[in-house]
Order: sequence, then structure tokens, then C-alpha cells
Amino acid sequence: MTTTQESQVGIVEGLKERIGSDNILDTRTARERRFFVTVKAEALKAAVSYLIAKGFRHITTISGVDLSDRIEVVYHLDREGFQLSVKVAVPENNPVMPTITDIIPGAMLYEREVHDLLGVVFEGHPDLSRLVLPEKWPDGLHPLRKKYSVEDIRRMVNEVE
Repeated sequence: MTTTQESQVGIVEGLKERIGSDNILDTRTARERRFFVTVKAEALKAAVSYLIAKGFRHITTISGVDLSDRIEVVYHLDREGFQLSVKVAVPENNPVMPTITDIIPGAMLYEREVHDLLGVVFEGHPDLSRLVLPEKWPDGLHPLRKKYSVEDIRRMVNEVE
């Protein structure tokens, strides 16, 4: 086992102790110095707090993807070139999860972007106003959702204009 693998195992084991192993749904190593941990939404804040304490203080971005039945939000963290992504899935019909802006203030704009494009509501976020979509964009229309075709989006935007 390499030092990196030992470090990854140590982080995951520590995370299990901190948030409970039942709150960790999956772990996966993509390559050396790059791995993923999937946690339950209610354990996100505790997981991020633990990872910050372990040196993952830099958030490189937050991404999201519509997987049809759920939306997956991915928090990409970095510690000196060691990349860890924390995945959280929320139901497509009720995409609500806690904000981490009180833990990592730099997450503010990333969460607003995910809110704009996928409709995820980050509870406790100080300002979920539009960031990347125009002010006249139709409420409730999130362009990265699979349920909308390009034609649907064009039609809905044209109805507003």
C-alpha cells in the first residue's frame, strides 16, 4: 500500500468515526491522490467540517448532475494536490440539502450556480438569488435538468419575453 493509499484509508476511517459509517454510502479511488466519498445529505456538514480539520480547506468547485431520479451534488476539495470529492444525492422531486457556506464561505457562489442550473435548494444559504441565469429567466426552469429538452427551454423562455 502506498503512502497515498494509506492516507486515503485513514481519512475515510476518520470520517466514518466522525459521522458514522452508516452515513457513508460509498468510497471510490479514481487514481493516485484522487478519491470520492458519497455521504448522506444530513451528514454533509459534519463531513466537510472533519475534512477541513484534516487540511482540505480549499474548495475548487461544486458541481451537480441530474441522474433522473436524483440530483447529485459534488463538493471538490483539495489539500496540496490531494483531491477529494464529497458526493451527496438528493431526490429529484425535493432537491433540498444544507448549505456549507457557514463552514466554507467560498462555497457561496458555487451553491448559487447549482441552484440556478439544477434547482437545488441549499437550506441556510444567505442569498440564493440568480447568479448565471438572466433576471427574466422563468422561475422553476432549471436548464440542466433532464426533464427539459432544448425546445422546452426555448419555448418557456420565449413565453416570458
